[in-house]
Amino acid sequence: MNNRVKEIFNYLLFGGLTTLVNIVTYYVCATLVGMDYKVATTIAWIVSVLFAYVTNKKYVFKSQPTSFAHAMKEFFYFMGFRVLSYFIDIFSMIVLIEWLGINDLVSKIIANVIVVIVNYFASKYIIFKKKVEVKQGQNA
Repeated sequence: MNNRVKEIFNYLLFGGLTTLVNIVTYYVCATLVGMDYKVATTIAWIVSVLFAYVTNKKYVFKSQPTSFAHAMKEFFYFMGFRVLSYFIDIFSMIVLIEWLGINDLVSKIIANVIVVIVNYFASKYIIFKKKVEVKQGQNA
C-alpha cells in the first residue's frame, strides 16, 4: 500500500474512531445524563478533539516536530481548526434539529461527516503539512 493510500486509510480509521468517541460521548451526555444537546455537543467535541490530536499526530500524519516551537505551532493550529470544526458541528446541529426537525442522534452523525471532511483537509494541508525538501543545487 503506498503512503498516500495508507495515510487516507489511517485517517478514515482514526476519523471513524474519533467520530465514534464523539457520538458515544454525546449519547451518554444527552440521553443517559439528560444534558441539553448543545452542552452534550460541546463535551463530546472536547473529548473527541483530544483523542483526534493524539491519533492524527502519532498514527495518521506521523508528525515529529523538530523543535518545541514547531510542536506548539502544530498544536495551536490543530486546536484552532478544531474550534472552527466545533462551530461547524454546533451550527449543523442547530440547523438540523431546530430548523429541519431531524432527530438529534441522526443530526449528530450528519454533522460529524461534514466535520471529518473539513478536518482532513485542514490536517493534511495546513496542520501536519510536511516540509518539502529542496534538492541540493536548486533555488528555494
